[in-house]
Amino acid sequence: MPDEEPRAELDARYSDEQATAVPWRDAVSRLATAELYWLTTVRPDARPHVTPLIGVWADGALHFCTGPEERKAKNLRGNAHVVLTTGTNTLHEGFDLVVEGRADRVRDPERLRRLAAAWEAKYGSEWHFDVGDGVFVNPDAGEAVVFAVRPSTAFGFGKGGYSQTRWLFS
Repeated sequence: MPDEEPRAELDARYSDEQATAVPWRDAVSRLATAELYWLTTVRPDARPHVTPLIGVWADGALHFCTGPEERKAKNLRGNAHVVLTTGTNTLHEGFDLVVEGRADRVRDPERLRRLAAAWEAKYGSEWHFDVGDGVFVNPDAGEAVVFAVRPSTAFGFGKGGYSQTRWLFS
């Protein structure tokens, strides 16, 4: 499970002399509390597609949702490999994270209920979802499909004390 400590490697080429590899638990904490993520998918013609979105960390994966006919959902039907990023838009402070993995559809009703509660707890009642047949349902916005991304590889970039950590999952 990605909540367990994967192998962490510090890349000295991109790190200050005194830098050390960041523990995965610290990265998970940042992933869980981030408000905004950027999702990169691949279009059918192999061009990248990038979009901001919200999400929640639960059960060892980063989760996001989207309308079933939005570009990202269409892209995922053909290629489930994604990159999710989050961090700070500054050069000399903060920490950026890049998570590579596969976006797998979540359909289990009980898991969807837990995730819907997590969305509302994190983002407020504006992001209330009921659970339908394998989807989130919002009376104003319609249905949303939910995806889980378990990291296969992740990178952390420290700034203001530069470091680059790579986490490898088995």
